[in-house]
Amino acid sequence: MGPLTQPLLESEDVAWFRDDESLPASTRGAAAALARRLGFDEQRCAEVSLAVSEAATNLRKHAVDGALLLRIVRTEQDAGLEIVTTDEGPGMPDIARCLVDGTSSTGTLGIGLGAITRLADSFDVHSLPGRGTVLTARFWTKDAARRSAARGEPVVAGLTRPITGEVVCGDAWAARTTGPRTTEPTAAATHRVAAREPAADPLGWAALTGFRPAPDRPRPVREATAPTGDVEGPALLLMFCDGLGHGPLAHRASEAAVTAFRESRSHDPAGVITEIHKALRGSRGGAVAVVRVEPLTRSLLFCGVGNVSTFVVDSETNGRRSLLSAPGIVGHQLPNLRAVRQELPRHGGVVMHSDGLTERWKPGSLPGFLEHSPLVAAAQLLREAGVRRDDAGVAVVKGHW
Repeated sequence: MGPLTQPLLESEDVAWFRDDESLPASTRGAAAALARRLGFDEQRCAEVSLAVSEAATNLRKHAVDGALLLRIVRTEQDAGLEIVTTDEGPGMPDIARCLVDGTSSTGTLGIGLGAITRLADSFDVHSLPGRGTVLTARFWTKDAARRSAARGEPVVAGLTRPITGEVVCGDAWAARTTGPRTTEPTAAATHRVAAREPAADPLGWAALTGFRPAPDRPRPVREATAPTGDVEGPALLLMFCDGLGHGPLAHRASEAAVTAFRESRSHDPAGVITEIHKALRGSRGGAVAVVRVEPLTRSLLFCGVGNVSTFVVDSETNGRRSLLSAPGIVGHQLPNLRAVRQELPRHGGVVMHSDGLTERWKPGSLPGFLEHSPLVAAAQLLREAGVRRDDAGVAVVKGHW
């Protein structure tokens, strides 16, 4: 497997807007100001404002308990604006028809969704009739849009929502690519696990992201020791932190965890958590989980401390498998760390979330959510399982492995 070249989008959730009469006007103004801050020209600012206004108007006219999130996304070169809308119904039985201009259930011109798809550089929507809808749209400058199209869609995304009454969230997530692990095998690292036979040919990053689907040949399950040395190949590290409590102090702890994660040189989840533990000393601390996704072995390595929920989801069987964290508080009481390896189901995904989402959600009750972008999948989980009485955060990684 060659080096991972797919860039990751860093995101900053700027503000959530709840459904009320002022929603179209308030979100339109906030989106225009944010676009100007990001360096969009006047024409692009006007287009962003129009698209956001249409999305907010749709929530007001058609949805129940709607909400709109404005956020910033960044690569090493560019910054863009992204919107996420969620609602609790009534949903769209025929999305394709709703995207056609002239389709309206309220007697309007029916150009709202169509206008958003034309103006956005990236658009996705997933609706569950009778339950609710999630919509996402991303906007770049003209030059950045060309670079974004060449890169393709990211394989990991997440979002956060503060507890009602707060403006900052104590949950945070981050992702980065990393090289092969080089640790020597130990007694803890050689427990037997179920794993797929490695592919005869290298699995490139393009295959992971879906630009070149991997060959669908049978791969028997075998009992194998967890790989050591450099046999895992390049990988993706995903970290989730739930700062203790909520409010500014919890936010400060989770941001310190993100900084430590990005600065860490460790390729191993347990090593990353150890470094985050050092960085969180003197803070409130928090629950932290780290997963290392290895496309070459079609498996992951997981280590967690505290109450971050982590699941491996199989989109073909609608099953999910929980990965359990050890009790403790990173930054205060760190237990003996032990990483576990888990096979990745074909076309499946990994979900990490805080206790701001209940664990009662089931993949079978969200048909098709993993067929969409990771951001839509994360937003659908937040809509389905999120609670208002706590900070809520969720991250999803999915790809063709």
